[in-house]
Amino acid sequence: MWNFKKVKKPVVLIGFLLISPLSFAGAYDDFFRAIMGDDARSVQTLLQRGFDANTVNPDGLPALMLALRVPAPKVADVLIRWPQTQVEVRNAQDESPLMLAALRGQLDWVKKLVDRDADVNKTGWTPLHYAATGGHVPVIEYLLEHSAYIDAESPNGTTPLMMAAMYGSPEAVKHLIQAGADLQIKNGGNMTALDFAQRGSRPNNIELMQEGLRREADRDARKKAAAAASSQTSPAQAAPSSGR
Repeated sequence: MWNFKKVKKPVVLIGFLLISPLSFAGAYDDFFRAIMGDDARSVQTLLQRGFDANTVNPDGLPALMLALRVPAPKVADVLIRWPQTQVEVRNAQDESPLMLAALRGQLDWVKKLVDRDADVNKTGWTPLHYAATGGHVPVIEYLLEHSAYIDAESPNGTTPLMMAAMYGSPEAVKHLIQAGADLQIKNGGNMTALDFAQRGSRPNNIELMQEGLRREADRDARKKAAAAASSQTSPAQAAPSSGR
């Protein structure tokens, strides 16, 4: 005769093992379907039931990055706020969630990601490069206020100002110049920010670059003149006092 008390736990365990994979498969499909539909409520429910917020889709893309890319703003907000979500993940192009948020000009997401300790100065291409490419001044300003390196160099030596010059807005170029970006830097292709603006056929950005270079030249000339004047003294000034 079967002792039900003795076999109850093994039977339950076997049942869990049989059902669990099917349940996960259903939850997996539901999760990514909810992201694509920006269904924040369904994503929140799945997370509360224990679904891993860091699950990747069939293409290997983490859920948060997918939500930022779609975009699915409501789901992205849920995932950014979820404590278990890893905000320092990378896709195959070494992009981070903060970079994608910066490229889209989503200042609210940028702030929340930085609050979650997202890396403002990751090596290689940086969030500031991406904000400059998109021409998003509020994001550029916020990143600089949070210690983003203004002359960060990509793997080929390209700076945020160069990206703004070729792809961004005149407002972004002007802001970076006023914030102290170096106009003289050359990347691995021996190109300056002005060269980038010219290659991109961006007349407004070209004008801003040329104006910035003229101001730098004038400033340097004044400094040299002041230094030369201070090094020269009149004979009367140089003569020793007679003591009378």
